[in-house]
Amino acid sequence: MDAERPKVLVVDDEESQRTTLASMIALWGYKVETAADGQEALDKLETFPARAIVTDLKMPRLDGLELLQRLKTQGNTTPVIMLTAHGDLETHITAIHDLGAFWFLEKPVRSAALRLLLERALQQGRLVEHAERLERQLTSRGLLGEMVGTSRRMREVFGLIQQVAPSRAAVLITGESGTGKELAARAIHMLSPRGGGPFVAINCAAMPDTLMESELFGHEKGAFTGAVERRAGCFELAQNGTVLLDEIGDMPVATQAKLLRVLEDGRVRRLGGKAEIQLDVRVIAATNSPLDAALKEGKFREDLFYRLNVFPIPLPALRERKEDLPILVAALIEDLNRKHSTKVTDCSPALLERLQAHSWPGNVRELRNVLERATILAGEGTLEPSHLPPGFGGAPAQKPASNAGELHIPVGFTIEQAERALIEMTLEHTKNNKTRAAEILGISQKTLFNKLKEYGAQGVGAD
Repeated sequence: MDAERPKVLVVDDEESQRTTLASMIALWGYKVETAADGQEALDKLETFPARAIVTDLKMPRLDGLELLQRLKTQGNTTPVIMLTAHGDLETHITAIHDLGAFWFLEKPVRSAALRLLLERALQQGRLVEHAERLERQLTSRGLLGEMVGTSRRMREVFGLIQQVAPSRAAVLITGESGTGKELAARAIHMLSPRGGGPFVAINCAAMPDTLMESELFGHEKGAFTGAVERRAGCFELAQNGTVLLDEIGDMPVATQAKLLRVLEDGRVRRLGGKAEIQLDVRVIAATNSPLDAALKEGKFREDLFYRLNVFPIPLPALRERKEDLPILVAALIEDLNRKHSTKVTDCSPALLERLQAHSWPGNVRELRNVLERATILAGEGTLEPSHLPPGFGGAPAQKPASNAGELHIPVGFTIEQAERALIEMTLEHTKNNKTRAAEILGISQKTLFNKLKEYGAQGVGAD
């Protein structure tokens, strides 16, 4: 259990202070180690990876400021809470702003204040670790959250996301359907200080106009016919987090006016309610078509557009970044193997050439669908062009070779005989994997097992 408890290092040259602080922090559920000065703290950190450090300022050998300087030089980002009995403002500023201390707390220490600061320091530490992990992924593998790409266009997108994430600015993500707008919004959320909070997405195009306001702002019981209980809206649910307004261009003009007021005032009132609720929500909007035409036609409010378009991020279509196809295919195959318990390792050069020649009107979403079918068909090994949908990319459907599973049905065969031949051929293709055969045939496993029993097959059972 100790391995699961967050580790805190207490540094103080006075033994009584050190022991008291350590005992108090341990009671809050932390695993605590102590050090008598900054040098001993640095030595302890080599074997005790603390998630937070509570240190005195004035100490012999290596004091609190020197400890902070050493940590900064080493690139150690562990949050540090500095304790002091001296009210030196200049020292406070140096410790917090120049050397990166998390906070300054004067002695005698108030336990409630220290406990709150520790909780916040650990939360910040987790966010820093997460951001560093994403940065390493981006550098080594071209990944940012679930977004994938090493092309110039995607590097530009990743750069914009990393720049805007720490701020509170509204973001407008544009791009064709299937380019990953929600993935971009989630990446912004996870890289922001709100990453531990809720992420709530609503698709404005999929919501009837009559329900839009209730979904966004919530309603009180009896606010309208069918409102049998109080319900929180998306903005309330996203408190201290992020709300994504997808396909914002399809939002009714009347609702746009109410949304604008919520964004300007930072407060929301449920339908049928009297009290206003204070909000702390970051807003990200997305659209698959530019809003210029809607603005000219009066279908989208200009003032709302400027409110949402503080930081625009355009996502490129897949056809504009085909150099990302190899890394995208590899990432999608890995994900699909987990989903379907398949063992596909890669795709052949011939298949990759077919993928490169396709125009991808459905973007990454279309690519995923094509690879999902191919992965299920192949089951394991290498994906080949024969695993692509018939007529993929406008090419004529290729006739499979007889050894690849061509089924010849002689004239005079009954439907039952043809069905049996098809099932047996599919089982041969899947190497008797009945689960996968049922998926390919479009029937349930139970139906397949019953058919095999009818045919007098042996060894019917689990794969």
